[in-house]
Amino acid sequence: MEGIPHLEKCDILVVGGGPSGCAAATIAAREGASTILVEKNGFMGGNLTAAGIDTIYGLYTVSENPLRIIGGITDEIISQLKKQKACYERKNTYGAGTGVTFSVENMKVVLEDLALKEKVKIFYHAFGVKPFIKDGVFTGCIVASKSGLNLIEANIVIDTTGDADLIARAGGAFEKAICSGNVQSCTTVFFMANVDINKAKAFGKKAMWDKMRLVSTSGEFDLPRIEGSFHATPNPSMIEANMTRISDVDTTDVQSISQAEIIGRHQVQQYVSFLIKYIPGFEQAYLIKTGCQLGMREGRRIIGDYVLTKKNVIQGKKFTDSITRCGQPIEDHHAGIDTKWVYVEENGYYDIPYRCLIPKNLSNFLTAGRSLSATHDAHASARSSGTAFSMGQAAGMAAILALDSGFDVRKIDITTLQNKLRSIGAII
Repeated sequence: MEGIPHLEKCDILVVGGGPSGCAAATIAAREGASTILVEKNGFMGGNLTAAGIDTIYGLYTVSENPLRIIGGITDEIISQLKKQKACYERKNTYGAGTGVTFSVENMKVVLEDLALKEKVKIFYHAFGVKPFIKDGVFTGCIVASKSGLNLIEANIVIDTTGDADLIARAGGAFEKAICSGNVQSCTTVFFMANVDINKAKAFGKKAMWDKMRLVSTSGEFDLPRIEGSFHATPNPSMIEANMTRISDVDTTDVQSISQAEIIGRHQVQQYVSFLIKYIPGFEQAYLIKTGCQLGMREGRRIIGDYVLTKKNVIQGKKFTDSITRCGQPIEDHHAGIDTKWVYVEENGYYDIPYRCLIPKNLSNFLTAGRSLSATHDAHASARSSGTAFSMGQAAGMAAILALDSGFDVRKIDITTLQNKLRSIGAII
């Protein structure tokens, strides 16, 4: 592009280093493609690390005898965390089934090392701000960083920004949840130390919620969410709490997310004061940190070649072009004081089809993670981090196949994609 300095050239460009982006870049590079990952933070992990959602959800079905339904790169990640004694398995994660809770700082390094081992070129503190389209085909992306505006040329882009930023700017079809009047709330996660965790757990979640309701009704504390949870971390006496609720946030609008960050930090102070005053085990506790960004659940979703529906989720729909399974319930953090849950029938799972990763109107773009093509309700299930990792590895593998298909992601052979995914441990 005229006037924009050239920075790099690659086969596959991944924009966004959350769970899906890390997986996509690592797999693409491992399969032999020159791969660049552009990430806005100074580390990978997205909601898991930047926001502090320190548990991988979605690896199992939600049942008394959980079935492992996600495999592949998550196996490698968990294996490394276990070697570092930086994770443990939780059987009951606030209704969402078995999850793997980890040390955030260890996760940053594990994800980074996986990518670097495969020679992914990483650009931190950088935003993919504008795709360059020539004759209807993506050929490059303008990246904004401390170096200014630079052009990265690429044959295929995997948009894992969380809000399909590049796809939207390239003319791909999308839907903004905020425009429908039905958008999941954001959360500012916080960590506290010096907690007597056994004493706090013995008090019980229901008793804590009852106390929340009482002090909120009396006006002593402003607690917009009368529930939420905390859990032990791999670090002794330290807990992570997911309690705050910031409603009606447009995650694609700078003014909206700026105001939400401010609101979230103020809410944290209310919940921390409440816990210290009223919940046994927190008497000598103190706030360590909040997430360095909002935990964002829903923003812009693509309209893809297929739109996953609530009916698909609940009935456990299977697809011939499946690229991952998902057994997560619909977990809708609406604007009210509680959370709505709807489970997959018979505690089973459904498939996410490859077509949900392909945006309409574009040929060499893919997405993965929370920007997949789904209705509001289906999205509230499919957005979990374990599923995001699995979608990401599928997008990375599909992009590899598309390099031999004229860069058209629709022209790849689905059976070949599925077989290659199974070869790396994916469960389809």
